[in-house]
Amino acid sequence: MTIRLRKLVTCVEDIRHDCGPDLATPVRKGWVAAVIQNPFAGRYEPDLQWFMDELKPLGLECSTRLCAAIGIKPAEVEAYGKGSIVGVNGEVEHGALWHVPGGYAMRELIGQALAIVPSAAKVAAMGTGIDLPIHHKDAAYVRSHFDAITCVVPDAPRPDEILFALCMSTGGRPHARMGGLAASAISKWDGQR
Repeated sequence: MTIRLRKLVTCVEDIRHDCGPDLATPVRKGWVAAVIQNPFAGRYEPDLQWFMDELKPLGLECSTRLCAAIGIKPAEVEAYGKGSIVGVNGEVEHGALWHVPGGYAMRELIGQALAIVPSAAKVAAMGTGIDLPIHHKDAAYVRSHFDAITCVVPDAPRPDEILFALCMSTGGRPHARMGGLAASAISKWDGQR
């Protein structure tokens, strides 16, 4: 089966402060969304997993595109996440198809990335946004990097489409001060701590 890609959309933010002092180096974060035709729309398909292999090149294309849009080398990514919105003629399980091709593509591009890639998925009407969860790429317990970025494409997903999204960040929340494990204190290298 061939993936029918309608569009790619990219958004990048430079966060210079968050109601506190200006940061010495702004945090850059962004998302990329791929809008494809949903080959399973309108019917129940018991076997979906094979389609994850079809999506792997799209995951790598999106990862590469996002890193370039943010303007960083892959090794400079500190945090990441992913998500999907399935058009109303599909089911939320179609959004789960992005777990392997989206998450593993970012890990492949970045290199060392030990933590799970957090994810969100839902079924929604065209123009609905999704908050993509973000956390540190090497340790899930780094609180300073618990964050999100809102992804919205006004004309997607159409009822028979899926919007697949990835997000990356060069740092944690500006002025993070809620304690917990600091990124500089990651020591177990087990994806958690």
